[in-house]
Amino acid sequence: MEEVKKRQPLYLPGDPSSSVYLLKKGRVKIANTAPSGKEVTFDILEPGEVFGELEVLEDAPRSTSAETLDDTLICVIPRKDFDQYLAMHPNVTVKLTKLIGLRLKKIQSRVEDLVFRDVPARLAHLLSELSKTDGIADKQGIRLKAKLTHQEMANLIGCSRETVSTIMGQFRDQGLIHMDGRTITLLKPDALSRFAS
Repeated sequence: MEEVKKRQPLYLPGDPSSSVYLLKKGRVKIANTAPSGKEVTFDILEPGEVFGELEVLEDAPRSTSAETLDDTLICVIPRKDFDQYLAMHPNVTVKLTKLIGLRLKKIQSRVEDLVFRDVPARLAHLLSELSKTDGIADKQGIRLKAKLTHQEMANLIGCSRETVSTIMGQFRDQGLIHMDGRTITLLKPDALSRFAS
């Protein structure tokens, strides 16, 4: 186990893929930066998620970066140990294939968002998806456990931080969400979901 402080890179594009990671505590951002300097976030991982496995399986250098968003606790599994474990446990290979399939589906959904939805609908869709995977029902509605910054949301949906701030304000004024610092509660999740469609 390794403890890593927040905002630290775990790997960068082009780095050798020598390990697979299991996130035990904190959050990790998987991203890439365009030559223009604009960052695109592919995923924000929560505890219990495995990452870095694809390049290890392909025996290829890293194609993305992984950066801690919080103080984290990570289990680092060297390539050799990972390969041996998969050889001894074929059922894990099946689960890993399903995981890769789910990630591919998530990326496909993001591409569809960029092509078929305008920015307000993309943000509504992101909030709706987060409510399903990371939401806790309370008296007001569905509170999101993930405390994403507006910049992190912007990087996930392909727009500017200012645009996210403006649209979040509009959602708040329409009574769709409540914001308390970085805690977001979906007051009308069904209406937000319809807006995303």
